[in-house]
Amino acid sequence: MATEVLWLTAIAVVVAAAALARPRRRAVHGRDRPWPLEPTPTLLSEPEQVLYRRLVEALPEYRVLTQVQLARVLRFKRGQRDRAVWNRISQLSLDFLIARPDTSIIAAVELDDSSHLRADRQDADARKQHALESAGVPLIRWQVGKMPDVVSIKSAVAGLGGGRLEDPYTEMTARKAGTVPVR
Repeated sequence: MATEVLWLTAIAVVVAAAALARPRRRAVHGRDRPWPLEPTPTLLSEPEQVLYRRLVEALPEYRVLTQVQLARVLRFKRGQRDRAVWNRISQLSLDFLIARPDTSIIAAVELDDSSHLRADRQDADARKQHALESAGVPLIRWQVGKMPDVVSIKSAVAGLGGGRLEDPYTEMTARKAGTVPVR
């Protein structure tokens, strides 16, 4: 009996020592002081700002969204969630997303500069393109050195077949919303 008490006491001492030696968590998981963060000066690089202004001018009847996470644009088909696929796309973002006023997607737009020649960027671009193709979302790619003008942008978007460019409120959108388009 004395041996059992001795063993229990020894175990209790080891457990207590381990608990005391374990580093304590910072208060509220590190939120007890400011994190070393600051806002970026701009969301877009200079070439992206030029293309953004051209997209907005060319497509006034649509919404041009910037730096959109790919995971916010795509979802898994019902019952087909795949963690490996999610891991391949979860950190990717689109330079621009063109959407109708009801926020349904027209196309994704990427502006490629010299960094897209690197192997890691080419891999990310290939994953992005495959994900968008799999979901049926058109991807328009332009090179910084061959920036499209307003007319080229209108032509590229109109060529997608997503409804007449001058009529972003399509019959399909109206049926989905349960409303009737005003003409």
